[in-house]
Amino acid sequence: MKAYERFLNYVKFGTTSDENAPENVFPSTEGQRVLADELVKEMKQIGFADARCDANCYVYGSLPSNCGGSQPAIGLIAHMDTSSAASGTNIRPRIVKSYRGGDIVLNAERNLVLREEDFPCLSHCGGMDLIVTDGTTLLGGDDKAGIAEILTAAENIVRGKIPHGKICVAFTPDEEIGRGASRFDLAAFGADFAYTVDGGKLDDLEYENFNAADAVLTVHGISTHPGDAKDKMRNAPLLGMEFHLMLPAAETPEHTEGREGFYFLEHIEGEVEKAVFHYIVRDHDSARFEARKQYMQRAVNYLNAKYGTGTFELAIKDSYYNMKPVLEKHPEVVKRAEKAMRSAGVEPKAVPIRGGTDGAVLSQMGLPCPNLPTGGYNCHSRFEFVSIQEMNKVVEILMALLKCQ
Repeated sequence: MKAYERFLNYVKFGTTSDENAPENVFPSTEGQRVLADELVKEMKQIGFADARCDANCYVYGSLPSNCGGSQPAIGLIAHMDTSSAASGTNIRPRIVKSYRGGDIVLNAERNLVLREEDFPCLSHCGGMDLIVTDGTTLLGGDDKAGIAEILTAAENIVRGKIPHGKICVAFTPDEEIGRGASRFDLAAFGADFAYTVDGGKLDDLEYENFNAADAVLTVHGISTHPGDAKDKMRNAPLLGMEFHLMLPAAETPEHTEGREGFYFLEHIEGEVEKAVFHYIVRDHDSARFEARKQYMQRAVNYLNAKYGTGTFELAIKDSYYNMKPVLEKHPEVVKRAEKAMRSAGVEPKAVPIRGGTDGAVLSQMGLPCPNLPTGGYNCHSRFEFVSIQEMNKVVEILMALLKCQ
C-alpha cells in the first residue's frame, strides 16, 4: 500500500485531542484509541509480532534485526491526535493532480480558497499531486502523514527483505496538548535513538526547538453597579489588558520568525470580578526564555504594588525544552538523517522548529530524537495540504535511515 492511500484511510478517524481533559485521562479523547487499535492490527499484518496498545493509548511495536554485526536499534515516532485549532471530524480530502500553480478552490459554495498569495509554500509544488481539504476542516497531515510514511517504509523493508537493525515504532496520543511523551515507556520502546516524523517541507531537518512555557494570569477585580462605580469598581479584564500592554508589542507570533521568541495571548475569559489570560511563552535561547518569564513576573509585581497585593496572580509552568543541547552530544544521530536524506536525492536544510515535538521531551528523557519531514504544510489549519510526491520521498528517506550500514 502506498503512503498516501494509508493516509486517506487514517483521516477518516476523528482524533482531535482535548486540552481541557483532566491530566489523568489518557487519551484525552476516545477517537484516538479507535485509531490506535486499527494501527495495531495493521502493524501485525506487516510483521510487527509484538504490536500492542498500552493502557495509556501508546502504540508500540518492533521488527527484530535481520542483519549481522552490531547495529543500533532505531526508533520512529509519530502522533495520532490532531489539533483542535480546526475541526478534525468529517474530513473530506481531495487530490489535486499535477498542480499547475495559482489558487486552489477548496469549496466553491462557501468561497473557500487556498491562495498562493497567502500561502507561498504552494510556489514550489508545481507538478505535484496535492491532498487538500474542502475548507471546513483541517486535513490531519499533522501527524497522520507521519504514521502513514512510517508504516509504508516498514512494509517495504519487510516485503523487500532489506537488511536492517532492530526497528522500533511508536505512535503517541495527545501530542498536540503537550502530553505526547508524558507517559512514554522508554524501556518498552527499546530504541537507542529515534526520529519523530512530524515536520513539514521535504528538505527540513529539525534538531532544535523552542523552550516553552504556559503562563496563566488571573486578575481579581471589584464589581459594583456601573451607575455607582466611581472610585470603587476594578474591571478585571481592563486591568489584565494593562498587564498585556506592558509586554513588548513586536514580540508576538505574527511579528517573529526563525529563532525569535514571543509572548502569545491565546485566549481571555472572565468578567468584572475575575479575568483569566492564557499565554504561551517561547524562546530558543534558554537565557532569554528565563528572562521572558522573569519579565512577566516583574510586571505582575509592579501592578500588585499599584493596585494591591493579590490583584494579579501569575502561574508559569514549563512545557518542554530545546533538544539542541542533547543532540549536540549525539552528532551521529543527525548525520545519519542527513545521509539518508541525501541518498534519497534530498539536500537537508537545518531549520529551527518554531514549536515542539514529542522528540523534544524524549530527548530530555535520554532518547536523542530529531524531527524529520512529512511533506505536509499549513498544519492546524483548514488550508492544510500534503504532497503525495513528498510523502513518497519521506518513505525513501526512512528506508535509507533504517537499513544496515
